[in-house]
Amino acid sequence: MDSPNLIRRIAENQQKLRKSESKVASYVLANANDVIKMRIVDLAANSEVSEPTVIRFCRALGFDGFQSFKLQLAQQLGLGSVYTQFAVDDSDTVTDLQNKVFDTTIGSLLTVRDELNAEVLEQAINTISNARRVEFYGFGASGSVAADAQHKFFRLQLSTAAYTDPHIQHMSAIALGPGDVVVAISQSGETRALLQSVRLAREAGATVIGLAPENTSLSKQCSIPIYVNMEEDLQSYTPVSSRIAHLVVIDVLATGVARHRKPLLKEHLKRLEKSQRALRTPGSE
Repeated sequence: MDSPNLIRRIAENQQKLRKSESKVASYVLANANDVIKMRIVDLAANSEVSEPTVIRFCRALGFDGFQSFKLQLAQQLGLGSVYTQFAVDDSDTVTDLQNKVFDTTIGSLLTVRDELNAEVLEQAINTISNARRVEFYGFGASGSVAADAQHKFFRLQLSTAAYTDPHIQHMSAIALGPGDVVVAISQSGETRALLQSVRLAREAGATVIGLAPENTSLSKQCSIPIYVNMEEDLQSYTPVSSRIAHLVVIDVLATGVARHRKPLLKEHLKRLEKSQRALRTPGSE
């Protein structure tokens, strides 16, 4: 499925384009903000191709011409939903770093939001709401997401657990059954131990919800795959934006489940807030 995010769609389809059209793609990816102010003759000249090549490039991406392509590009840039992994330069100031980290994170979140399938999210929310037990599995940075998720759903009076050790995951997965749910979280979707845990959980009769990139081993193995498509540069010292995206998707699921269970939660949340208040220092909010 082609991404609704135009920048990502260009990058994903670049290898399929003709060589001359690929030159246009490269220029657009590197100079998106300038392209929205250009005429077709300007883009052709800067890409070192002919004007008909620019038209073919636009049509290859599903547009009827350059103006409609430029309009969607401008709309996307205006919304800020353009995800590109930033590069840190030795000359960057702290302000530069601040802007790069925030802009990249915001852009990546908007990209993930635009690609989420509402029907799949609703299916996941309904499944969790009616679950007998919900377990969250993840390793590394995804392990911290699993722990955060367990805390959120525990507050909603669900029987929950988070496991980040492969041996414990396997033992717990075997003990699950129909009515139980596993939420498997992975930035790569290819972690072998996690795939083994998911297989055991499904063999035991549990439903598996996956947060992973599309077309990965994990997303293909899950009962309900939620695609979180992020590209991380594992060789750089940049923050892992996919972890933040996973946290936000978990928040969406938790909010949906809370709405489903609202009649059951009113008094429970009041008691919970009262108990938490007793743990704070006098006079604190």
